[in-house]
Amino acid sequence: MGSSPKKTTLQRYLSQLQQHPLRTKAITAGVLSGVSDVVSQKLSGIQKIQLRRVLLKMIFASGFLGPAGHFFHTYLDKFFKGKKDTKTVAKKVVLEQLTLSPLNHLLFMVYFGVVIERTPWNLVRERIKKTYPTVQLTAWTFFPVVGWINYKYVPLHFRVILHSLVAFFWGIFLTLRARSMTLALAKAK
Repeated sequence: MGSSPKKTTLQRYLSQLQQHPLRTKAITAGVLSGVSDVVSQKLSGIQKIQLRRVLLKMIFASGFLGPAGHFFHTYLDKFFKGKKDTKTVAKKVVLEQLTLSPLNHLLFMVYFGVVIERTPWNLVRERIKKTYPTVQLTAWTFFPVVGWINYKYVPLHFRVILHSLVAFFWGIFLTLRARSMTLALAKAK
């Protein structure tokens, strides 16, 4: 009796991605966000990892970022009938950068301040007014390149995963920026 060789972790992951794309992308986004937060906490000098914060960031990523990306990319491919010509790719990038990107950043900043840091709304709103334009403008300096690569070269079922990998580093940036702004506001009082 020959037994079939055990699937590798990558093969199991790809199988789950094919069978349960939304769930797999949501979990992937959550895990990468959690690891990103652990790294950012360490880089920001936090001695003991704040597990509550890690869990809350994982919930945000798996509950919103992964599913939103899944549906957004699926919709764009249906709307543009899967085209990958230069003009269509440019339209997809522009649409993403004018809709999903600003929404993701705004919601993250609200969630981070209100839910994760438990900062009063008026202070969160003040922080967003001061930092959101810079965060979004910074995102527009490199996320269009990510979008271009994603829409031009990456198959639909891997787009959220690529974006989640890039967001791993972007999340570190946002967390460190939010932390520095919180410290600056605290010192100003």
